Amino acid sequence: MKIKPNTIVVTGGLGFIGSRFIKYVYENTPHRIINVDKETYAGNHDRIDESIRLDDTRYRFVRMDICNNICEYKEIFEAEYVVNFAAESHVDNSIVDGSPFIKSNVMGVFNLLELFKDAPYLRKFVQISTDEVYGDMEDYRNPSHATESFPLKPSSYYSASKASADLLVQSAARTYGIDYLITRSCNNFGPGQDPEKFLPKIAKCIGDGTDVPVYGDGEQVREWIHVDDNVEIIYNLMMTADHDQVYNIGSGYSCPNNHILSMIGNAMGKPIKYHYVDDRLGHDRRYSLNCSKLRGVLLSDWKPKLFPDWIDEMYNTRDIVEARII
Repeated sequence: MKIKPNTIVVTGGLGFIGSRFIKYVYENTPHRIINVDKETYAGNHDRIDESIRLDDTRYRFVRMDICNNICEYKEIFEAEYVVNFAAESHVDNSIVDGSPFIKSNVMGVFNLLELFKDAPYLRKFVQISTDEVYGDMEDYRNPSHATESFPLKPSSYYSASKASADLLVQSAARTYGIDYLITRSCNNFGPGQDPEKFLPKIAKCIGDGTDVPVYGDGEQVREWIHVDDNVEIIYNLMMTADHDQVYNIGSGYSCPNNHILSMIGNAMGKPIKYHYVDDRLGHDRRYSLNCSKLRGVLLSDWKPKLFPDWIDEMYNTRDIVEARII
């Protein structure tokens, strides 16, 4: 496929969020899509609908590791947009060995910026970040909600690597004039999520009748957004936001992990067996985003998919649970 303007390069497009972004773009826009992924354990071609994979006029897959020298793939730099979902993202793994996180989440972003800093058609570089870069809101004297200008105070190698990537993108904008968008979303949920993640892991344990291990006292508070809401917002911000912007993306729905456990168990209609385990090293107690900046640009009637409703839809039968944790 000859690469032309009106093309979006999506890195990490076989992952949970990246694949849903590709689905949204393909079904709702005329863009061509180049999916760049190194096919790790977190990448799955089955996440991309067969109809998309077979459409060689609008979709192309390139097997590539952004951590390596990618100059040989310079033909892709004629794209108008780059959306970087590629990242190591499991916090527990970063505590055991942080080096893959620094390599992928920092050096990988540096390589992309080096490739695209002179790209002839580039309109926007979109860096997908996380609410974890702000750190633990419990560290502040009064209940706080992080705005986009809030200090970055990461607590793990994962969140530090994402914060570092954000700073690299902003420095490339200052030095080379790259127009950027950084999105920092809360926890995502939805179809196709990796089985190692919190919600699918709970569902699998409950479905199998095994104990769910819960860190600490289970009262850590997280905000949740449906992945399809997140990717729709990312696309619309990419197309409409002013130059060089950071946006928090949240639903406004947050609750303790213990409550999530109960909701999934109730939706599945199965008894819940769980036990508390030693808390994770450096575990943040509470994340909380101030999304007033985002609310100012969304349509006034936009509403997120409600978390309790989707818990029921995703986990109310064993068959659905099995489909969601593949």
